[in-house]
Amino acid sequence: MWTLFQRHIRARAKSMPWMDMSVSGRARNEAMKRGLMAAALFAIAVPCSTHAGQPGPDTKDVSSKQQELRGVEETMDAARQRARQLEEQLVDHAAARERLNGALVDATARLQETETRTAEIEARLATLTENERKIASSLDSRRASIIEILTVLQRMGRRPPPALMARPQEILEAVRASLALGAVLPQMRAEARQLQRDLTALDQVRDGVRREQNLLGEQRASLKAQRERLAPMIAERQEALSTSQSALHAETERARALAQRATTLKDLIAQMEAESAAAARAAEEARKADEERAKAQAKLSERERLKALSAPFKDPARLAPAVAFVDLKGRLPAPASGQIVRRFGAPDGFGGKEKGLSIAAPENGVVVAPCDGWIAFSGPYRSYGQLLIINAGGGYYVVLAGMSRTNVNVGQFVLAGEPIASMGDGAAQTAATIAIGAKQPILYVEFRKDGASIDSGPWWAKSDSRKVGG
Repeated sequence: MWTLFQRHIRARAKSMPWMDMSVSGRARNEAMKRGLMAAALFAIAVPCSTHAGQPGPDTKDVSSKQQELRGVEETMDAARQRARQLEEQLVDHAAARERLNGALVDATARLQETETRTAEIEARLATLTENERKIASSLDSRRASIIEILTVLQRMGRRPPPALMARPQEILEAVRASLALGAVLPQMRAEARQLQRDLTALDQVRDGVRREQNLLGEQRASLKAQRERLAPMIAERQEALSTSQSALHAETERARALAQRATTLKDLIAQMEAESAAAARAAEEARKADEERAKAQAKLSERERLKALSAPFKDPARLAPAVAFVDLKGRLPAPASGQIVRRFGAPDGFGGKEKGLSIAAPENGVVVAPCDGWIAFSGPYRSYGQLLIINAGGGYYVVLAGMSRTNVNVGQFVLAGEPIASMGDGAAQTAATIAIGAKQPILYVEFRKDGASIDSGPWWAKSDSRKVGG
């Protein structure tokens, strides 16, 4: 490039006037200025013309940075849009969860009421059937006396007393017959009236049996329909909660393995929270919920605190217990409809005392969570049948056993009154059914605090105290 410049200068010098010494000084100065300017323009033009066809290294770098910046901006815009969509989805999911939880709790409450009514009808029907049997047995035992009464009444109807004026010769026979009837008739009259009462009662009892049987059929049909409606709702809830079936399967297998190793419920809870990620996460969430609730309640006035205690299960969208478990005494719903058959502290038949309650539940009856909490264990355990353990926070755990099927997962948060399991038909023998000798399914309920069994009696709501109270 420099060689070309030198050649250009030499060629231009021959034709430039300021190189000619004969030219005047002023003219040479002007010519020199023009020459220097031309040389400078040439020097600038050469590199520009050399790279006019391709951009330099700096131009490339700036262009790539600009493209990268545009890509980042587009990515950020897409991320912000995706975040907005996720926020909208979270709001929609929360609303859907609230609606589903509310529907589940309401449907389960109606189902339990129907189960209770069905059990009451069955009890009345059993009483009427027994009364019918007793009346029929009484009539059967007096069959000979009844035949005699009916025979006498029939003869009296066919052979009325003789007309004394028409046949006076039979007066003596008539007097003797009247004397005999006078002695026997009061007893026969009493027997006839008792027979009439018994037959009327038998007829009424049989009418009552027919009515109760019809009503029982209606209630059983209603139960079937309600269970069919409840099943897809439970499935929808579990589908929404189960984001990873493989992870769920792994947790289920881990729970099964831990249950085989644990020798007591205390060991089972400890091992689950130590070795199961879902159970450990549930325990941590329970601990955090306790801390956050304690901080929130410390800021409340006594009036606000009492208001919260008056309706602890009101919000179906809650993701943690609204009230501490220890403050729920007298407020918990019964986990199943049915009568108590064994109470806490009663002799267990093996020299010890019962650590929980045993409830005679209806066949295929629904089991609900008696409190808010996180599922710490779900699966079969030794002779307990299907076992559920709910971490209620504050060191409290609720144990439910004897079910035929559970429909919640370890780590899942459940609401009080939410369906979590169902009973079988009593064919499967569990520890509770064997101990009691029951032919119907038995639900075992145990409350634990810091590893020890406690009496659950004070916690049950008054409306359910007759069934599960201490």
